[in-house]
Amino acid sequence: MKHSARAFIVSLLLAAPVAAQSLDADVRAVASMGGEPALVGAAGLMANEEAILSIENRSAFEPASAIRRIVIVGGPGSGTAESVLNLVRWFKRDASARVRRDWALSALPSWSAKASAEGVATSAERAIDPQLERWITFQVPDVLVEVRDDNQSLGLQTIKSTVIKSTDGPKALENIVAAAPAGPSDLRSQMIGRASRRPIDVAQVLARRYPGTPGISYIPSVAWTNTMKLAQLTGDSTLTAKVRQQTEPWTSGSQPLFADRILLTSVAGTMVFADLGGDARRLAAEGARLAVASKDSGIAEYGQGWTDDMFMSSAILARMGEYDAAATRLTSYAARLQRPDGVFMHATDGPHAWGRGNGFAALGVTELLTVLPENHPARGGLLEIYRRHMAAVRPLQSPDGMWREVLDEPGAYREESATAMLLTAMARGIRLGWIGHDYDATVDRAWLGVLAHVKGDGTVIDVCTGTGSGPTKRYYLDRAAITGADDRGGAMALMAAMEMIALRGR
Repeated sequence: MKHSARAFIVSLLLAAPVAAQSLDADVRAVASMGGEPALVGAAGLMANEEAILSIENRSAFEPASAIRRIVIVGGPGSGTAESVLNLVRWFKRDASARVRRDWALSALPSWSAKASAEGVATSAERAIDPQLERWITFQVPDVLVEVRDDNQSLGLQTIKSTVIKSTDGPKALENIVAAAPAGPSDLRSQMIGRASRRPIDVAQVLARRYPGTPGISYIPSVAWTNTMKLAQLTGDSTLTAKVRQQTEPWTSGSQPLFADRILLTSVAGTMVFADLGGDARRLAAEGARLAVASKDSGIAEYGQGWTDDMFMSSAILARMGEYDAAATRLTSYAARLQRPDGVFMHATDGPHAWGRGNGFAALGVTELLTVLPENHPARGGLLEIYRRHMAAVRPLQSPDGMWREVLDEPGAYREESATAMLLTAMARGIRLGWIGHDYDATVDRAWLGVLAHVKGDGTVIDVCTGTGSGPTKRYYLDRAAITGADDRGGAMALMAAMEMIALRGR
């Protein structure tokens, strides 16, 4: 390679981070201007783990809002990012009062700033990036505008875009708004339908669908225990019959409770037998006996030392009255895994704020506090752990109400199970007086986010796959997002729906 060519490549590598820093500063400056949109979010991550910043508002999933939504994405081209920012400036400062009254805007200034592993901007690809498709879809546009200096288009299946050039200016956007068809787009109509559902309607769908694969594990058991709550609330005996039929192989003794290797995730599955009551409680008692066991290090005998263990232990111990053991377990784990800022890292060898890992920690403490006597000596300390956690995760909520797959990574995808779990813990805290009603808006926004990620047939969108501990943040960021029928995501959404019923009514 000639010296001049090498120098050119090096200059690109050095310039890319500087350019990204400059763009990020401009995005934040425009967001801070008066008016909406005013929230800095992120649509994804560059290869170097830098967040690709967006400017958003809180109204994406508001079902009652008559305001229409326009989403602008900057594509390839040297001037597209600045052009998008100029369009946002125009909207906030110079657009007519009618436009600002009738429309909400979200913008992604430069998807083409996404960098390859070598740090050089990638060329446009024909296939839309999943990160970009996810962001556009859940910004719920009535009108999608691409600012590009080529003649291509993203080709998104859910909504057709209009392409303008970076030189066209605000007048082009004004004309698009003026010519927009009346009424919401098909995409937004679909999302309004999801977000308009009552908690009990969603719970009915999820309780009938999950678990798809019965077994002695925490996932089916979360679905079963909440299905029984729904049955008690509605008087629907068919729901209780479903749970009894699916758990019969274990209550009858025709199948052993555990495999040769006992795991705490399976031990937690015995919580359903505590709720079934009667003779089934003998199986819950066996689960509690195993959950109490600890290694010399204080880690659960059948656990891994992850935040997962906090819920797996507490779910069965709290139900069986093993309050001292549960309190000791939770306090010990929090001492090791709760960061000074209140967020939980997943494990000592996985020191990252995995979303569902924080959900496990929150639910573990919540399960015990729900039944722990007011005069128990550990109650004050557990309340402090809980309150610090809730205060820490509240500002990490994304603009649309979701929590992310890695909580403190703005470019991580917005994840269904973590949102449902943190919502449940927070909503119960409001209902039982552990935290104040200043958390109401956070819970209500999170619920709209869950609704948006649960389709009418009960399939779920963007549930992080099963995850062990990993030493790097990249390990967690690369965990796949499952969309479709998923027992884990369905069970957690059902639990959230039942908690919303308890807090807000049907």
